[in-house]
Amino acid sequence: MGVHESNGSLARASGMIARLRKATTERTAHLREGYSERLRKQAVLAGPPSSDKCESVREETTGQANTAEPARDVPFIPDFQLLRRIGQGSYGEVWLARNIVGTYRAVKIVERKAFQDEEAFEREFLGLQQFEPVSREHEGFVAILHVARNRAEGFFYYVMELADNDSNGGGIEPETYAPKTLSNELARCERLSVEQAAQLGLSLGQALAELHQRGLVHRDIKPSNIIFVKGYAKLADIGLVAQVGEKARLGTEGYIPPEGPGKPQADLYSLGMVLYEATTGTDRLDYPALPPDFDTMAQREALLKLNSIILKACDTDLRKRYQTANEISDDLARLGFGTVMPRGRSNSLRNPVTASSVVLLGALAVALAFYWFRHPTASLTPEKSIAMLPFENLSHDPNDASFAEGIQEEILTRLVKIADLKVISRTSTQRYPSKPSDLTKVARQLGVTNVLEGSLQKAADQVRVSVQLLNTRTNSHLWAETYDRKLTDIFSVESEIAKGVAEALQAKLTGHEEQALAAKPTNNPEAYDAYLRGLAFQARIGQSIHLALKCIEYFERAVQLDPNFALAWARLSRAQAYVYFQRVDTARPDLAKDALEHAQKLQPNSPETLLALGYYQYWVLRDYALAKATFGLVSKLLPGNSDVAWALSAVNRRLGNWNESLAAVQAGLDLDPRNGELITTSAWTYDMLRQFPVALTRYDQATDIIANDPDLMSLKAGSYQAQGNLEQAANLLSEIPADTPFENAFFIKMTQLRLERNYAEAIRLLQTRLAQFKFTSEIYRGGTQVYLAIAQRLAGDAAGAKVTAEQARNTLEPLGKKQPDNSNFAEWLALAYAELGEKDLALKEAERATMLLPSAKDAVDGPGTEENLALVQTIFGDSSSAIATLMRLVQTPFQSQLYGPMPLTPAYLRLDPLWDSLRADPGFRELYEKTQP
Repeated sequence: MGVHESNGSLARASGMIARLRKATTERTAHLREGYSERLRKQAVLAGPPSSDKCESVREETTGQANTAEPARDVPFIPDFQLLRRIGQGSYGEVWLARNIVGTYRAVKIVERKAFQDEEAFEREFLGLQQFEPVSREHEGFVAILHVARNRAEGFFYYVMELADNDSNGGGIEPETYAPKTLSNELARCERLSVEQAAQLGLSLGQALAELHQRGLVHRDIKPSNIIFVKGYAKLADIGLVAQVGEKARLGTEGYIPPEGPGKPQADLYSLGMVLYEATTGTDRLDYPALPPDFDTMAQREALLKLNSIILKACDTDLRKRYQTANEISDDLARLGFGTVMPRGRSNSLRNPVTASSVVLLGALAVALAFYWFRHPTASLTPEKSIAMLPFENLSHDPNDASFAEGIQEEILTRLVKIADLKVISRTSTQRYPSKPSDLTKVARQLGVTNVLEGSLQKAADQVRVSVQLLNTRTNSHLWAETYDRKLTDIFSVESEIAKGVAEALQAKLTGHEEQALAAKPTNNPEAYDAYLRGLAFQARIGQSIHLALKCIEYFERAVQLDPNFALAWARLSRAQAYVYFQRVDTARPDLAKDALEHAQKLQPNSPETLLALGYYQYWVLRDYALAKATFGLVSKLLPGNSDVAWALSAVNRRLGNWNESLAAVQAGLDLDPRNGELITTSAWTYDMLRQFPVALTRYDQATDIIANDPDLMSLKAGSYQAQGNLEQAANLLSEIPADTPFENAFFIKMTQLRLERNYAEAIRLLQTRLAQFKFTSEIYRGGTQVYLAIAQRLAGDAAGAKVTAEQARNTLEPLGKKQPDNSNFAEWLALAYAELGEKDLALKEAERATMLLPSAKDAVDGPGTEENLALVQTIFGDSSSAIATLMRLVQTPFQSQLYGPMPLTPAYLRLDPLWDSLRADPGFRELYEKTQP
């Protein structure tokens, strides 16, 4: 994955950097043809697919098995080019597809016309949405990467990982691609060794155990449904997984027990038949005959032991058969050919999800159960993968904890530049103790083989750093070292630790990477001390704006002490841009630009400077397309950096590229599986798409990592509000106080009280906050005053509402004059004018906000300006205009101005008293009576 720099590639990168910088300065307008539109214009690759010579004539192709394809119209899937149909079943078809970054995937399309009624079709779609996040939690399930629908064309689809190419054993060639299946393997080698079959059965048994524990059964286990992905065998059945006890659909002849499919024991029967065919080379219809050459087989005794397990699995008497998948797994493990495989997906999420949260409401809901089978010693995690646990602070001064965190961040920054390593970010590791009791469990959760532990002790200008690198798979110490240095030499310690890790893991370093490890960012130890402390606070910047302001203080001190400290200037620019984006200080754009220009003068081509440039384009200029191009370049320079994945997800969301946004988040989670912020970002994106069951599952996963976080709990509450479930939302918001520093949490609680029509409590909390809370920005004070004025008006206190609205006006008008192009100020000011009854001023500001930030410019916040205008129109009686806007917005993905960060939903329209004056209109009632949340 690395970028192996040559003079030519560096020159090309420098040229691209210069072009990006020029575009930022000039703000030139570019006509960019959308990727999806380009896909429509591309020719679909032709060519007959290879036939699957192993496919039994009695087996229907339901997975990624290959089929001949007649000429037909190619469905349109956003951000994917469908190249060729590679599989078809009763309820849909599977296509070979390529996404925007050139990655090949399998896309299954399920059409409405395959179902007898709409209800069944919708049930399957909902079930698939619920299962999608679960599919990435365990090695027993193939990862479903994205689920969506095309209402106009009458189908839904989902994207999944692609089987290896069976036609040449190498990369994917679209014209000749054929999915690699176990059927093909058996056709080539006739049968597996007993050891291979036992390993395969053990892995598959564990996968079934996980599936059954979730209340699901598979019902069509057979060799043609076992596909190979990156060398691993995975059991894939597209369309027959269902709830235990549900009325069965037909499975495949010879793999179905006498009582029929539909129970866990039936899956075990099918597993036994697969193992029978795999070990004997004999068709399952000949069961239980032994192979003709049994007497001369070298593995006769071993085969007989395995055969006893197969006989029990395939017993026609249900009572004598294995009752659970764990039972057959235990017996297979006792054969001694392998150990029980650890559970959990190595490159994705692995938080526990209760069976109730993943119950699929229909039989077509997909659970792509799979197992892991490559070599007897195959591992789930890369050998060259590492997580660094928080350094233990042994200093007497507790303030040195941030110094220790900064040291760790710098070591990680160096390690992540080594393309040969998989490095987990500090975001994922910072919630673990320095010395956990179960290191193997921690490594499994983080998806790594190796863990670096360390401690730091600082006294005056002396620093002691001790580290040890452990391989959790072998429980061995790979490397350890203690460094006693002066503070002036702390840079070399970071470089030496990074080099020591690379050497211990036998990571290959390019010349460019060696230079990056040895780089010395400043010669001033005091400046570096301040920089390290700033890094520690910046890592937690999303928790509170106060932490953002604190990290700015440290970075400012660092550049004051050393004006040539490029890294500190780049970090300072990012922090200033972030604070501006959070609407805290109108002066921040100039400060962010000044810091960026300093970094560009000192190190114009460094990844850190480019990252600062991207954030300036994103947070200050709001030129999302330009920011996307910059972040895309940085992702090539820092391929292992999950922060860049977050940035790409964010700008794609702003551009309305929802599929790309979700794909970028998943790419980040592949690098950083315990990154709670990435998981929360994914949940929030699903919220905006109104896929609330999926979002809630993601919030649960994030909560397992980030416990008791008010912002996270309030986001989850907002997801319940958006569906009209006020009881669940209230439980989550009950502990949010008036003085909480979490602005989002407070405003979501105010929304809750308004939806409950509990105006008295809302007024009490708002007044308390205005009297006691230390606001970081006047915009937050003005917004709180507007909320109070609205609550007072709804409570019937018209006079009090006008007094408060006048206060809001006095707060907001000066801000608007300082920054006339800020749509957020215009939105709040419009509501303040509306509460004062000043119609012309209110409409003027609301309309100005829609022009300052149109939906075409920002898909996340742009529609919110239109929603704000609709509310002003509602207040002044223009019902028809308001309803027309709401009718469109209730189907548009975005972040609501009123209910943010949720979108507008029918539940909000039904419950919120702000819309009461529209309820007499049949068109408005139809918005929430006939439309689902």
